[in-house]
Amino acid sequence: MKIYVDADACPVKDIVVKEGVKAGLPVILVTSFSHYSNEKQPEGVETIYVDTGADAADYRIMKLAEKGDIIITQDYGLASLGLPKGCNVLHHKGFAYSNENIDQLLQTRYLSAMARKGGKRTKGPKPFTDEDREKFKSIFLNALKKVSSNE
Repeated sequence: MKIYVDADACPVKDIVVKEGVKAGLPVILVTSFSHYSNEKQPEGVETIYVDTGADAADYRIMKLAEKGDIIITQDYGLASLGLPKGCNVLHHKGFAYSNENIDQLLQTRYLSAMARKGGKRTKGPKPFTDEDREKFKSIFLNALKKVSSNE
């Protein structure tokens, strides 16, 4: 079991690294070369760099992820690919993607894109808060417990 992070703009990498390492699970941060860093990661954490193309990180994660792995992403498209593969997919705002909510999330994304294409302005995401951080930590710890009890 591994933890994959769509890491380019992930505000909870620190939580994932700390708790993943503590749980003894490999953490793989997938990020574009434009976010290259010489920062040394703790033992058990690997950084994979990909091209800066729009979905390069998503494709790499899907190539590597297996049933039971945890994927952290804010990308609904990546989430929709991880769910049928049997991955536990979490959003950094503290909710789990599921077969029950993914269609609605994708539909909302599509409608917003069409509105923007038609010249309308849409609201962006709300700012990331300390409450979001705590919600994510809670759901992530629960996911870690769930996968460790299944091993």
